[in-house]
Amino acid sequence: FIHFAHEIERERTTGTKTQPYNNNLGNCPFHHLRISQLLLLLSISPTITGNRHRPATMKVPSIALSGLLLLHSATAFSSLSSLPNASKQSTTLLHSSSSSKPIPGSLGTGAGWIDPSAPVNTAASLKKTLAKALEGAAFQKRISILGSTGSIGTQTLDIVDACPDNFVVDALSAGTNVRLMAEQCLKYRPKVASLSTPRAAEELKEILTKSGQFSKEDMPNIVYGNEGIVEAATVSSADTVVTGIVGAAGLLPTIEAIKLGKDIALANKETLISGGPVINPLVEKHGVNMLPADSEHSAIFQCLQGVPEGGLRRVILTASGGAFRDMTKEELFRMCEEEKEAVQKKATTHPNWDMGAKITLDSATMMNKGLEVIEAHYLFGASYDDIDIVIHPQSIVHSMIETQDTSCIAQLGWADMRLPIVYSVSWPHRLKMPYKPLDLAQIGSLTFQKPDTEKYPCISLAYEAGRMGGTMTAVLNAANEAANEMFREDVGLGFLDIPTLIEGAMEGHRENGFKKEDVTLEDILSCDAWAREYVKEKTKNVVKKPVVL
Repeated sequence: FIHFAHEIERERTTGTKTQPYNNNLGNCPFHHLRISQLLLLLSISPTITGNRHRPATMKVPSIALSGLLLLHSATAFSSLSSLPNASKQSTTLLHSSSSSKPIPGSLGTGAGWIDPSAPVNTAASLKKTLAKALEGAAFQKRISILGSTGSIGTQTLDIVDACPDNFVVDALSAGTNVRLMAEQCLKYRPKVASLSTPRAAEELKEILTKSGQFSKEDMPNIVYGNEGIVEAATVSSADTVVTGIVGAAGLLPTIEAIKLGKDIALANKETLISGGPVINPLVEKHGVNMLPADSEHSAIFQCLQGVPEGGLRRVILTASGGAFRDMTKEELFRMCEEEKEAVQKKATTHPNWDMGAKITLDSATMMNKGLEVIEAHYLFGASYDDIDIVIHPQSIVHSMIETQDTSCIAQLGWADMRLPIVYSVSWPHRLKMPYKPLDLAQIGSLTFQKPDTEKYPCISLAYEAGRMGGTMTAVLNAANEAANEMFREDVGLGFLDIPTLIEGAMEGHRENGFKKEDVTLEDILSCDAWAREYVKEKTKNVVKKPVVL
């Protein structure tokens, strides 16, 4: 709506005719209004536009003009309540994102760009990259791995095994998988080993003591709980921390590691999604390198190597499409209604990647891609209008960038999470790895398509939260984590209830408690807790089974 109000003013001041509005607005609820009716909206609803959106030269029509137009415009307003999508969406969040978003990739250097947390897009980052590259590949890094028994952690340790001269493990943290943690401690002999509970920590200590492999001086410092994770992240000898913890639990240890000047190999999306307003200033203050370890952002990071300041025009994230990519919107909705158990099973099985349960379900809802949009904004500085999503079922092109001259640079590889992880811990070097080379002839063809945001409403919710910024992305993330967990726990929550609960949490937060500027860690943690409780309470109205988080 704001965009077309500006078009009206341009037409008035320059005499240039704009294109017919109904050809450009798409799903905008104002597409049927005449110019005079739009002027009426401007005159009686100044809060819709807001001063920061209105051009300095725009003159608001007088009350007298509004009166003359009122009768002429009445029929237009009567139809707003009968929009085709009104019955499908409980709030205005999804409408607002579709009506105000310019054509993706059309701005390039438009408003909304920020300083990146990754070492890209600046003259200083180019100099730093070159200096590190010239040091040669005969380096040794000491690493701490958060989430060592999970997918990211075990694959990181595979890299350590392949490159023993380049990496030393100083700290490990995990949940309650005591047996695997014991095996890792015996093999890598870390200085710190952290588990989630006191019982698990005591059991680990017993296993290591009975093994006879550690002297009293060599025994790892075995800790537990949130304090244990922070201790693993801040062990003094480590220079790089791999954050493989899922969820907001990775936020505090990452902050503490940054404060000590440690580089971050970032596999935890939520660190920037929830904590971006706090993390980015800390990265700049302490001069650390935020190095993406997930597939898509590593691809973008690799594509940006050597791109000069101001050279990036657009970020293009690729998505597998998740478990329901081959279904139409109508087929998915029918299945959700008639075959709920089949939906439950299919949503937690990924067609391409072997990932954790939470991320697999996020892929099915495509919230994972929405979260990656927010993460890309903080990592690379691009505005939300210059971050696109494209479905790529083969998962060979892991993401792309477009430069100012419209050249597209892509990173390709097999669907192997070790590739982005190894670059995050070895950047900017290229280590020789014993992996299968890519064979394009074997692949044969690569296909791409636009995502259906009606089929995947979580995409629009993520863009909306990102544009609002501040504490809204923390609410988005926490609400999604809570809804995701309850769906997997099979308490009776439906697949389509997930975006509904998230949208409700965002709307509730926008009306009460939303903070745009001067966001603190306490604000983020408070909003995170509120959103989880909101979803828990609202779920009671959706399901009949007891809800336990």
